Amino acid sequence: MSGSRRELTVRALARVEGEGRLNVSVRDGRVQRAELNIYEPPRFFESFLRGRDFREPPDITSRICGICPVAYQVSACNALEQACGVELDEPVLNLRRLLYCGEWIASHVLHIYFLHAPDFLGLPDAIALAERHRSALERGLALKKAGNAILEQVGGRPIHPVNVRIGGFYRAPSRTELAPLAERLRRALDDALDTVRWVAEFDFPDVDLDHDLLALHRPDRYAIEDGQIRSSTGSSFAAAQFPDHVVEHQVPHSTALYARLDGRRYLTGPLARYTLNSAQLSETARQSAHAAGLGTQCRNPFRSIVVRAVETVYAVEEALRLIAGYERPGRPGTEVAARAATGHGVSEAPRGLLYHRYELGDDGLIRSAVIVPPTSQNQAAVEHDLRTLIAGHLELSDADLTSLCERVIRNYDPCISCATHFLDLTIDRG
Repeated sequence: MSGSRRELTVRALARVEGEGRLNVSVRDGRVQRAELNIYEPPRFFESFLRGRDFREPPDITSRICGICPVAYQVSACNALEQACGVELDEPVLNLRRLLYCGEWIASHVLHIYFLHAPDFLGLPDAIALAERHRSALERGLALKKAGNAILEQVGGRPIHPVNVRIGGFYRAPSRTELAPLAERLRRALDDALDTVRWVAEFDFPDVDLDHDLLALHRPDRYAIEDGQIRSSTGSSFAAAQFPDHVVEHQVPHSTALYARLDGRRYLTGPLARYTLNSAQLSETARQSAHAAGLGTQCRNPFRSIVVRAVETVYAVEEALRLIAGYERPGRPGTEVAARAATGHGVSEAPRGLLYHRYELGDDGLIRSAVIVPPTSQNQAAVEHDLRTLIAGHLELSDADLTSLCERVIRNYDPCISCATHFLDLTIDRG
C-alpha cells in the first residue's frame, strides 16, 4: 500500500551483555533502516592506558569484560611480549592455552543455555528454561562450573583472573593441583557432547551469510590463543598487518566503532572460526559436528549455537590433553624488559578475533593503545542480516518481526560493553 510505514523499536535488548537498542523503519514495503544502537557510555580504556606501566594492561584490560577477561589478558600479553621481543617457554604457553580453554567453556555455555537456547524453545528466559527443561539447565550449570574451575585454578579466580602477567604467570600450578580438574573435565566431556546433540535438534531457519569471514589459523591445532589471521577470500597476514586490512569508522547511531576488512563487510567469531578451521578440530569434535548436521563449513547464523557447542567439546577435550601432558615449568614466567617499540597481539575471544596494539616508550610507559573487540567488528554484518531477514518476513506482525530481529542479534552473542568507545566529536557552528 502506497505511503505505508512501520516502525519497530526494542528499547533495551534482552539476553545480551550490555546496553543496546534496535530501531527499524520500513517504508512502502522496503527496509529503510535497521540500526543496532549501542548507547552504553564510553569506557575510556584506551585513554587511561596511556601513561601506564607496560606491565599493567593484562590486569586493566581484563576489566573490560567479566565474561571474556582472559581474551583481553592474552591479546594484551601477546602484543606487549612482541613489542619487547620476548618468547615464552612452551610449558607456559600451554598453560596459557589451558586457561583460555576454561574461558571458552564458561562463555560458550553461558550463551548456549542462558541466552540463546530460550529463543529456539519458545521461552522468554533461562528461568522458564529451568522450569520446563530442568535437566538441560543443570547440565549447562555443571559445564560452566567446569570452565570456571580451570579459570580459578590457573588464573587465580574465575572472573578477572589475577595470576596472568606479561611473560607468563605469577605462579604455575603443580600436576597434583590440576588432577581434580581432569576428573571434572572427563564428566564435562559427556555433558558437552550431550549439549551438541541437544541443540542440533532445534529448528533452524534456512539462512546463508555472504559476508567475508575473518579468524585466526594454525595448521597444527584449532587457533585460540594466537595464530595467523586468515580471511575467507584467501588472504593471510600477521597481527602486525591488522591495521593495514581492518579500518574502523564511526556511525552516528552508536557509541561503538564499526570496521571494514579491505573495504568490505565481514564477520568474525564461531562461524568464521569453524568455516576456516574445521579441519583442525579434534576427531571427537569433528564427529560431533558431523552428527549434528554441520558440514566442513557453516554460514547459517542461527546454527551458531551448534558451532559453539562443538567448540565447547573441543575446549574440554583440549583442556584434558593439556593437563595430561602438563609438566610444571621451571619458572612460571619470563622476565620482560621494556623497550621503545610497537606490539600487536591477537587471540580468539569466544565472540571472535580480538586485536590489541601498544606503543611503548623506552621508559616502559604506554604511549598509545588500540583495542578492537569482535563485537564492534561484527556490527555491520549484524545490521546487514537484520535488513535481509526483515525484508524477507514483512508479512509478520510487528510483535513477531520484532522477536525475529532480537533472535538475529542474539545469534552473534554481542558483548556490547566491550565495543563502546570514546568517539571523536566535531561541532559545526557555521
